[in-house]
Amino acid sequence: MGQQEKVATSLAGAVGEEISASLAPVDAELERRYPGDPGTRQPVHTVYVPGDVFAADTIRSWGDRALAALDEHAPDAASFAAVLGLTDDLAEPVYSRVRAKLEREPIEDLRVDFEDGYGNRTDAEEDEAAARAARLIAEAYDQGTAAPYMGIRMKCMEAPVRARGIRTLDVFLSGLMEAGGLPDGLVLTLPKVTYPEQVTAMVRLLEAFEKARGLEPGRIGFEIQIETSQSILAADGTAAVARMIQAAEGRATGLHYGTFDYSACLGVSAAHQASDHPAADHAKAVMQVAAAGTGVRVSDGSTNVLPVGPTEKVHDAWRLHFGLTRRALARAYYQGWDMHPGHIPTRYAAVFAFYREGFEQAAARLARYANRTGGDVMDEPATAKALSGYLLRGLDCGALDIGEVARLTGLTRADLEGFSSPRRGDLTASAQ
Repeated sequence: MGQQEKVATSLAGAVGEEISASLAPVDAELERRYPGDPGTRQPVHTVYVPGDVFAADTIRSWGDRALAALDEHAPDAASFAAVLGLTDDLAEPVYSRVRAKLEREPIEDLRVDFEDGYGNRTDAEEDEAAARAARLIAEAYDQGTAAPYMGIRMKCMEAPVRARGIRTLDVFLSGLMEAGGLPDGLVLTLPKVTYPEQVTAMVRLLEAFEKARGLEPGRIGFEIQIETSQSILAADGTAAVARMIQAAEGRATGLHYGTFDYSACLGVSAAHQASDHPAADHAKAVMQVAAAGTGVRVSDGSTNVLPVGPTEKVHDAWRLHFGLTRRALARAYYQGWDMHPGHIPTRYAAVFAFYREGFEQAAARLARYANRTGGDVMDEPATAKALSGYLLRGLDCGALDIGEVARLTGLTRADLEGFSSPRRGDLTASAQ
């Protein structure tokens, strides 16, 4: 055994203790404001269905219509791959998984819309539609036919529609409570948020409902929809979206980009309103940075180009949607909106291709990291976090199977979850 190296120091222990004491408020602030990703499943899309259209068979109907579109316009793996430019090795795995997904779980997240997609109706009509939505969603969860996530988009907190939005939310949540309680997959969307004070108002509203119904404080969360320029850049030059996350007091679950309202707000002409417009990229980049580390997820918007009509037109719309979805995934926007049943085959095709084409490399890198073996890339815990998160997202949506992940990594799902949610100190210490 070699001679122990002599270590010299110059600082008294009290110095470190004083510094730690001075930074204790910052430590607490970091934990409160930046708790990290919640580790729960994030749906790959959100489907919006108007309140008067939503029915007991909506989810199955969307799946059947999507399958019919495949049967008509891409009846086999080769034809689908030719439309989207999939490589030969991806064609069959992606196509078969898309069809299986449409049969098993065609929609991952459904929002019954009482805002733009619904419009202004009589109070009696909207009351009835909101109560029906609550009943049908409760029945779907009871019967095992629900999407993993379901809820409503209410009207916004602006003065002309505020009272109606509040009432619709009350009718909907009360209906769920009367039917047995709030489902675990409940999601609410607050649209057209302009000022953080509107987010605070939503918090107060939910607090009042929880108190009235004897629910645990903080039980109900909500998404903030980013559709106005003021939600990105406030009048004082600050990033309003960051203040909105704080105003939510821990209840914010997502930031959803509204492609067309936001573009119109900036004066972008209708022909150029799209999720890949530079204005859209700027807004989503600000949203992404504001949400990083807070546990709030970011969602891209939608395309309004529908895959309908003759096959050539459907193929053009599919290529556009597939490309926009792949572009979003590369930018770490793992969720988006789908507005038509014809969109979901290419949503899943893009998502499945994204995870399957990088699966083997990600698995190999994570296995080397976990086993501390060499390789041509030297990864750190932050990269292991990204690699495991990538594999978990692929598992959650059905792009990957746990058996093939375990075979290539030697890791269980619990192992992956451990790598994807390390303690803050683990990341910091290992980066020294």
